[in-house]
Amino acid sequence: MAGPMVLADISLGDVLWSIVVVFFFVIFLWIIFGIIGDLFRSDELSGWSKALWCIFLVLVPFVTVFVYLVTRGRGMAERSADAQQRAEQQFRAYVRETAGAGNGTAAEIKTAKELLDSGAISPQEYEELKHKALARS
Repeated sequence: MAGPMVLADISLGDVLWSIVVVFFFVIFLWIIFGIIGDLFRSDELSGWSKALWCIFLVLVPFVTVFVYLVTRGRGMAERSADAQQRAEQQFRAYVRETAGAGNGTAAEIKTAKELLDSGAISPQEYEELKHKALARS
């Protein structure tokens, strides 16, 4: 009968070193995707210069990352902050539009009352509209 079967010959040091390597690889990919996102977010660069940056990112990634961060690093933070502000403004506008003052039950009843006062609808129609608005709330 043979001895116990060994599935892998790997030490704790090998596992820890693999974790460190994977960590730095993920960080490097994160930096590259951040640079690519910044390239396409930038209005200052032409299409050709964006293409050249991407080509250099593929061919010599380490050098290109360092050169990009040195030459355009400050602008990256500004462009990211501007994009965040625009997204926040769009979100606030959407919330105002969706939950704004003109979309509630009181606004519907007010509009129906104005129609009643102008003579566009009858008192029975006003009561029906008011009842429907109150039933929805």
